[in-house]
This record gives sequence, structure tokens and C-alpha cells, in this order.
Amino acid sequence: MSPSSTKLLVIRMRGGVNASRDELETFKLLHLSRNFHATILTDSAVVRGMLQKVKDHITWGEVSEEAVEQLLVKRGRVEGGRRLTEELAREVGFESIRDLAKHLIESDKPIAAYAPLKPVFRLHPPKGGFKGSTKKSVKEFGELGYRGKDIAALLSKMI
Repeated sequence: MSPSSTKLLVIRMRGGVNASRDELETFKLLHLSRNFHATILTDSAVVRGMLQKVKDHITWGEVSEEAVEQLLVKRGRVEGGRRLTEELAREVGFESIRDLAKHLIESDKPIAAYAPLKPVFRLHPPKGGFKGSTKKSVKEFGELGYRGKDIAALLSKMI
């Protein structure tokens, strides 16, 4: 486990109409098949390149351990569509969901490596709506693109 490996939370904000074939393939590789699907990725040059390719459809930022724990508790699913529970976390080999979240953040493994846990989280549209346009970047007071640690605020509205 390397402490320098940061994890990114990626949320798909827009659909695939008028998206190129390359963008659709990138969505498939990122496990983002629909609007408001989210996933957790290890930050690397390859991942950054993929995010840059689909930046007009997604938002992303660095995620904290608390946010990952909240995401796993509320939206974590295992194969078969069942909710992630403390008992299922113990079956996988972790003491609790909090321990799983801590290991997920600190490990270099992708989320798909945690066997029965699904690598995608299905979120709601944000409570209270979006602050900006879903067609503009965060720098232009929209919702798309890189938002850093502010992703936690959006995530809390979408869980």
C-alpha cells in the first residue's frame, strides 16, 4: 500500500447522446454506463487521460475516507443487487464497512478487485438541484470537470 496513491470519485453527469465512439468506450472502461453513476478510481496518468477525454460529461475530485464510508453504507451494492452490510464486509475479510473504506482509500487496488462489491454506485440527482449548468465546467460556474475536494459536497447531496 502506498500512502501517496490518492483516490478519485468520478460521477457521470450527462448522457451519451452525441458522444463519440471513443467517449462511449471510455465510459465503459470507467464503469459509468448511465447518468449519476459514480465510481472510485486510483489517480494515475492513464486515469487522468481517460477523465480528460470525457471531461464534458463527468465531474471528479479527490475523495475522503469519510465520504467513501458514507457512499458504501448508503449506496454500496454487492452481486445480486443486495446492500453492502457489516456481515458482508466481514465475509470479504474486513472488520466493518469503515475498515473496508479505509483499505479502499489506502490501497492501490481498483474497486473492482473487492470481489462481490460492485464497482459502480447509483446516485440520485442532487437534492436542491445543481448550483450551475450541467453543460459548463466548474471554472465557468457549471458542474462538469475537475472540482477537487469539493466533490464531497456534491456527493452528500446525491446520496
